[in-house]
Amino acid sequence: MAVASGDGLRHNVLMDDSQAGADSAQSPIAVNKRPSGRAVLSLAGLAGRRILRAVAHPLYWLYERRLERRLDPEAMPTHIGLILDGNRRFARGIGLGDVRRGHQYGARKLRTFLEWCLEYKVRHVTLFVFSTENFSRAPEEVQYLLDLFVHESATLLNDIRLDTEQVRVKVIGQRHRLPRHVLEASEALELSTAEHEGMLLTIALAYGGREEITDAVKALLNEAAEQGRSLEEVAAGLSADQLSEHLYTAGVPDPDFIIRTSGEQRLSGFLLWQSAYSEFYFCDALWPEFRRIDFLRAIRDYQRRERRYGK
Repeated sequence: MAVASGDGLRHNVLMDDSQAGADSAQSPIAVNKRPSGRAVLSLAGLAGRRILRAVAHPLYWLYERRLERRLDPEAMPTHIGLILDGNRRFARGIGLGDVRRGHQYGARKLRTFLEWCLEYKVRHVTLFVFSTENFSRAPEEVQYLLDLFVHESATLLNDIRLDTEQVRVKVIGQRHRLPRHVLEASEALELSTAEHEGMLLTIALAYGGREEITDAVKALLNEAAEQGRSLEEVAAGLSADQLSEHLYTAGVPDPDFIIRTSGEQRLSGFLLWQSAYSEFYFCDALWPEFRRIDFLRAIRDYQRRERRYGK
């Protein structure tokens, strides 16, 4: 476990590419006024932002290059889990009247984060975007978040790199709690990428770790009942591997590395079963302020650790 803060370079919202043009955004629909996802995730756009950052912030660029040189491309985590936290605090910090707008900044940062993961050939990425506990927020914010997911799903579907990088998308969580339009957006992502063989992008939506384990137990018992097996027979043969086969993430390797932003140091129910031997990294930056430098520092920290798996 690690907690990361400044490293001598203070966060500066003005130098973060995810904030470009955001002041005009009022709702998830208003995001259409900015460049499309196809442009945002294009290689040319990524290179252009790097050049601009190098010119405007040479110390930032030099430090970023130093971090990159120290990474071992053969020792990247296979599966990164991300708890993206701090959108509302970010919005308050920059004086936005409607703190929900912080989620738009966060959504754009996600696109950038996925660029970094593709660049470093991370095979699995799981994003914790909406928890079962989030349903207890004000109805207006819940609606806003779910509508934003629908909008961002459409943007992702139009992104050329979804095809060129063969990204496959899977949505996990308690789907029965989601409105129809959100379910349709989720299914569209999954169906359109079902044959892809590149990175697996798992989106945890209406997700809770306790709920996942409970649902897995229910599924296992229902399967046993259909097979005519008694509770005694199920109990006698029950193993951790059997239960894992009924989790939302069945068939996906457990996360090697879990990153949480905003300084909070807890899992909040994220992948409780799967994270038994995950490495954790807690970063002080609020999610919309999470920079490439923060990502590289996190990976550097991961590569310095010795994973023993209880041995």
